Amino acid sequence: MAQAVEDWYKQMPIITRSYLTAAVVTTVGCSLEIISPYNLYLNPTLVVKQYQFWRLVTNFLYFRNMDLDFLFHMFFLARYCKLLEENSFRGKTADFLYMLLFGATVLTGIVLIGGMIPYLSVSFSKIIFLSNSLTFMMVYVWSKQNPYIHMSFLGLFTFTAAYLPWVLLGFSVLVGASPWGDLLGMIAGHAYYFLAFVYPRMTDRRPLKTPSFLKALFADEPVIVARPEDVRFAHAPFDEIHQD
Repeated sequence: MAQAVEDWYKQMPIITRSYLTAAVVTTVGCSLEIISPYNLYLNPTLVVKQYQFWRLVTNFLYFRNMDLDFLFHMFFLARYCKLLEENSFRGKTADFLYMLLFGATVLTGIVLIGGMIPYLSVSFSKIIFLSNSLTFMMVYVWSKQNPYIHMSFLGLFTFTAAYLPWVLLGFSVLVGASPWGDLLGMIAGHAYYFLAFVYPRMTDRRPLKTPSFLKALFADEPVIVARPEDVRFAHAPFDEIHQD
């Protein structure tokens, strides 16, 4: 069993493995009171006036209490982050890292701007950790990249991957969790998907170009795309087929 877990961990692509490790270590450290969450949460005042810039990063690493919600988000992180990096971004590690940096920047910007808007500032001031939102962003981007894959939710009903973010959002509401984190993740994910995939097809322009210094950090990898045997796809819409 231990060997299987070790092999599974070592087979993860580098960005997924690094983020998952940092998230687990941070959350476990806080649960054991080795690390204080008060030193991790997003606080614009402390960032600007006391130069605590690490908060811009650490608020994406802490997933609150180690409960069922934590396990769900670790599953989402391990599965969908891995699927994105291994498939949609295979051989494009720098692009994948840039996607995460873009999402983190958008999420931070939304919270900071929302905190200055009357009637919304109270809600946004309660959002001090954006780890759940960044994880949900990856789920959203994966669902847009793989809209026709058939999925099942707890064995209760089936749906295509295009509806996965909405199913998970509905589940969060049913269990009494705040939908704000998931909604922010969907907004950031949609912004990235539009600017990275939709807008370039419309205009032949790419507003999101991975900086050269990020590309220099990762060597190019050969791209080998294999379709899993146990994945079923829904049929594409008729009009979409004739547009290609």
